[in-house]
Amino acid sequence: MIPTTHPDDATMARISASMLLEVGAVHFNATEPFTLASGLPSPTYIDCRKLISFPRIRATLMDFLTAKVMRDAGFEAFTNVAGGETAGIPFAALVAERMGLPMTYVRKKPKGYGRNARIEGLMNEADSVLLVEDLTTDGGSKLSFVDAIRDTGARCAHTAVIFYYGIFPETTKTLGDHGVALHHLCTWHDVLREARARRSFDEQTLSEVAAFLDDPRAWQAARG
Repeated sequence: MIPTTHPDDATMARISASMLLEVGAVHFNATEPFTLASGLPSPTYIDCRKLISFPRIRATLMDFLTAKVMRDAGFEAFTNVAGGETAGIPFAALVAERMGLPMTYVRKKPKGYGRNARIEGLMNEADSVLLVEDLTTDGGSKLSFVDAIRDTGARCAHTAVIFYYGIFPETTKTLGDHGVALHHLCTWHDVLREARARRSFDEQTLSEVAAFLDDPRAWQAARG
């Protein structure tokens, strides 16, 4: 069912952040920082994959994401919804169902046998594809998925995620230079604001997270 009404962006961001906290998808640890895929330290970590196990929350988030994308990009902007392997696949399926569109998914690399395909499902040259993922950090991982879609002859100018770090200024430029617009529901700043309101963590931890969000590169450099 296609959502036709939705809250404003600020309300969707607050509710989305609250739901991420509610299911325990948000992890803050200032004393023993997490290691990001880049190898750099961070006092924050988020696990959006947990959301698929909570039907009411995942349904609300997918309603939000679908409504936001259609409002910002157009109600008839897309003919196909693609998920990035692996975390984006369930969310792409849920968004495609709401939009009444075909769903495909994009492998990180060719599977190495059979058709050696990166695209699974039916994607046509005339398609306008929405790439759906769970989150984005600096936008870099999205480019490979977008290129694989474009290699079929289809267009891909939009990607939608539940969570966007929102702390690395180069992200939107990286995507924009590649001709891709980013749509998201909430950021670390939204989550920190809601965590303070809910008193989900102690003040020392929240203050350290705030310092990281204000200047992540300096925070990481100070910790090697």
